[in-house]
Amino acid sequence: MEKPFCMGDTIARELNFSNFKTETKLDVGKEIELAVKSKKALENDEDALKKMKELGLERARKHRWQDTYIFTKAMGEMLIDTMKENIPIVIIRPGIIESTYKEPFPGWIEGNRMLDLIISYYGKGQLNGFVGDPSGIIDLVPVDMVVNAMLAAIAKHGQAIIQKPEIKVYQIASSVTNPLVIKYFTSLLHEHFDSSPFLDSKGSPIRVPLVKLFTSREDFSAHFLEGAMQRSIIGSSTGELLVQNQYEILRRKEFANIYHPYGIYAGRFDSSNTLGLMQIMNEEEKKKFGFDMGSIDWKHYITNVHVPGLRRHVMKERRREKRVRAENKIPGGPKFYKSKL
Repeated sequence: MEKPFCMGDTIARELNFSNFKTETKLDVGKEIELAVKSKKALENDEDALKKMKELGLERARKHRWQDTYIFTKAMGEMLIDTMKENIPIVIIRPGIIESTYKEPFPGWIEGNRMLDLIISYYGKGQLNGFVGDPSGIIDLVPVDMVVNAMLAAIAKHGQAIIQKPEIKVYQIASSVTNPLVIKYFTSLLHEHFDSSPFLDSKGSPIRVPLVKLFTSREDFSAHFLEGAMQRSIIGSSTGELLVQNQYEILRRKEFANIYHPYGIYAGRFDSSNTLGLMQIMNEEEKKKFGFDMGSIDWKHYITNVHVPGLRRHVMKERRREKRVRAENKIPGGPKFYKSKL
């Protein structure tokens, strides 16, 4: 729900775990103290970074957060709650932020966001399976809608001279108002790369199969290991290729560990406050600063906007590749982008 975290709150308490004990109550001060002391103790340890990451993950999962990233965000909210005094606070919680839906133009994005490495690996034929619940939900939000919601919140809460020193939470999310099912998402990726494939080093289209979804990291790792070994046998038996395959296996295992909690996540994020914020806007404001997640056409956004934008602005496909596409009339060249965007 759209409510702030207060000191002592944890996901374990929220879910009312049957084995919940009083010692699992979160003490932000002690968590900070533990992090500082641990970092100091590891000053001369060459594995300090790895061990600190492991400690952060251990502390997060103790209180039932998925990873250190969202654990520290929650602690930040708790600190704000204790330090706000008479200042009214607005907290914006966006879902998985991806490229723009409309402004400044469709598909604008800088750098790889959360899902984009998966998309690029898949399109290049380097990843045909992943960890995820086929019926699960990906809570995607276009970045321009997040910005618009922030502007609307500023306009509402910044205009009153006197306000109660409360915290107002706005969740910019799609999982309730317009859920994007993982199986449908992967089918849209296949649809895009089937009609507009990447080219290999010889200029031939890279054909990709439908994404295989695995509900456990073990099944996914076994699947990828089998594929890597087959490529090694078919391609070459040189030590260089074997080392490369081992490196790929480690990277995919790391991906699986990072994305697994999100791929099987069953939570949904209420956005009643955000919907209420939109309702007080007039029609002109809604048109100019819209953030209605229910209006998103996921098929259009994924296949015609986000993936083409990712390929253009982040992956920056080579000019030679575009020329080869145009010469061979392969979909995905400059004319394709112009028509899609």
